[in-house]
Amino acid sequence: MRTNIVLNDGLIEEAIKFSHISTKKELIETALQEYVNNRKRQNLKELKGIIKFSEDYDYKKMRETQ
Repeated sequence: MRTNIVLNDGLIEEAIKFSHISTKKELIETALQEYVNNRKRQNLKELKGIIKFSEDYDYKKMRETQ
């Protein structure tokens, strides 16, 4: 998707320093991917305590069969 936006130059420069990414396009794509990944993890954290596992659930045993 092509778009034109006005970005904070200082913030872009700082992000480039931390990331060692050389282009604004790659920087923005990386930032968007990190944002999406962070939101996905946050959604998983909200499930804590909601999912109930059966008493005989053995995740270690399941790993052995794979």
